[in-house]
Amino acid sequence: MTGPQPIRVLVVDDHAVVRRGVVAYLEALEDVEVAGEAGNGQEALDFLGRAASHGELPDVALMDLQMPGMDGVTATQEVLRRFPGVRVVILTSFGEVERVHAALERGASGYLLKDAGPAEVHAALRAAVRDEVFLDAAVTRRLTQEIRSPRTGLGVLTAREKEVLVLIAEGRSNKDIARHLVISERTARTHVSHLLTKMGLTSRTQAALLAVKEGLVQPR
Repeated sequence: MTGPQPIRVLVVDDHAVVRRGVVAYLEALEDVEVAGEAGNGQEALDFLGRAASHGELPDVALMDLQMPGMDGVTATQEVLRRFPGVRVVILTSFGEVERVHAALERGASGYLLKDAGPAEVHAALRAAVRDEVFLDAAVTRRLTQEIRSPRTGLGVLTAREKEVLVLIAEGRSNKDIARHLVISERTARTHVSHLLTKMGLTSRTQAALLAVKEGLVQPR
């Protein structure tokens, strides 16, 4: 019997020492496989283009934000436009709140502190490939201070959509939401889509941050 497929990860960071450290870290995780490395956004896109031509796209790109040439925010947008099956998780430090928000607005699945421990790295990668949300509590506090509440407020959401928002923030997938609310997965997807549209958001992670800011859930 074969085990579950490993999560294949592309590591994107302009500092070779940092990149090698992240790679070594990932290689120590049991069900993670390093697909490749890139030194900036353009190199990441070139790598993904080659991988796509061989049918070997990674599952996740771990993306630094501050890089020469094409930075992580632009690269996130381009990766998701050209290779929509690849998830992007941002590698961040405490001083990059605005850039993290910009990357989330462009569709990044989540974010990690560069000094995150193995458990957090693993949880963030697994959440990304499952279309779930992983919120690093320390970063979340900073991000929720800066996030702009939508002009509409939560009042535009139906009671069911608010329930779904809380479940997203708890890290549940559409399948889990459907099971919890005893609805079809398709209906769960529709609720998620509607609430993101109503709130003017592009990602589940943004929705989760908003739920924390509005006091609907506590960061874990």
